[in-house]
Amino acid sequence: MTDSSPRQGADNMSADAQRQNTQTFIEERILRRIPVEILALSLAIAVGSLVFFSPLTGLFILAGGAFSSATFLWLKSALNRFLSQDRKKAIRSGLVFYLLRLALLLGVFLIIILLFPRMVLAFVAGFSTVILVFFVEAVRALSQIKSWKS
Repeated sequence: MTDSSPRQGADNMSADAQRQNTQTFIEERILRRIPVEILALSLAIAVGSLVFFSPLTGLFILAGGAFSSATFLWLKSALNRFLSQDRKKAIRSGLVFYLLRLALLLGVFLIIILLFPRMVLAFVAGFSTVILVFFVEAVRALSQIKSWKS
C-alpha cells in the first residue's frame, strides 16, 4: 500500500505543471527561431547562387526566403489570436484568414510569373527553405527526446 498524502499529490501536480511550462518554453523558443533560420538559409543559398547565377537570381532566392519567413510569422500570430477566441468565431476568422493567405500567395506568384518569368524557380527555392528548416528542427527535437515513453 502506498502513502498518497495530499503533499505528494501537490508535488506531482507541481512537477507536471513545471514540465508543461518547460515544454511550452522550448516550443516558443523553436517557433521564434524558425523565421530567423529561414532567412539565414535563404541568404546562404542566395550567396552561393552568385557563383553560378546572376545577382538577380540571388535576390529572388532571398526574397522568397523573406516572404516565407514573413508568412510564417503572420500565421503564428494569427493562430495565437484565433485560439484565444470562442470556437465559432475562430472557425469563421480562420477560414477568412486562410483564404486571404492563399490569395496573397497566389498573387505574389502571379506577379513574379508575369513580370519575371525566369525567376520563378529562384523565388520558389527561397520560399521552400521553410521545408528544410522544419526538417532540421524536427530532427533536432527528436534527438533531444530521452525516451519514447513518458
